[in-house]
Amino acid sequence: MASLNRVMLIGNLGKDPEMRYLPSGEAVAVFSIATTEQWKDKQGAKQERTDWHRIEFIGRTAEVVGEYLKKGSAVYVEGRIQYDSWDDKATGEKKYSTKVKGDRMQMLGARGGSGGETAFDDAGGESSGGGRSSPPARGGGGGYSGAPSAGGGNAGGAKKPAKMDDFDDDIPF
Repeated sequence: MASLNRVMLIGNLGKDPEMRYLPSGEAVAVFSIATTEQWKDKQGAKQERTDWHRIEFIGRTAEVVGEYLKKGSAVYVEGRIQYDSWDDKATGEKKYSTKVKGDRMQMLGARGGSGGETAFDDAGGESSGGGRSSPPARGGGGGYSGAPSAGGGNAGGAKKPAKMDDFDDDIPF
């Protein structure tokens, strides 16, 4: 029988990511994001619930997380749930933790005024979001596609195509 362990979250970082490095030199980024659910109860009063999710990335995506994500950053994360348990040496109690092992991340919101988004996967691949406001479909080569695509459907005025020199090149990849 087939099984699936897949998580997709959109939220904001509660604090700056914590960075550490494995003995192999590979980067590890750990951070928490908040997701908020809102609804009205039977009396019509607005209710709200915020859940916190611990996220861990390893490798190139972890390096990007450490460099570009800060407290309050909006982010889309894909990964899988992982449960860990251990015995606390001090108390002898069994301890548990739950985290999302991330394998894909997309920074949301404006970046240097361009309005674009950039996605990263566990293989270190990057793809331009082209101004999308929703997470991209999984698949494809994952390589950088260059300049964001022109926003079609603008019948009123044709914009000049953007040149590579017109973009801020503050991301070193």
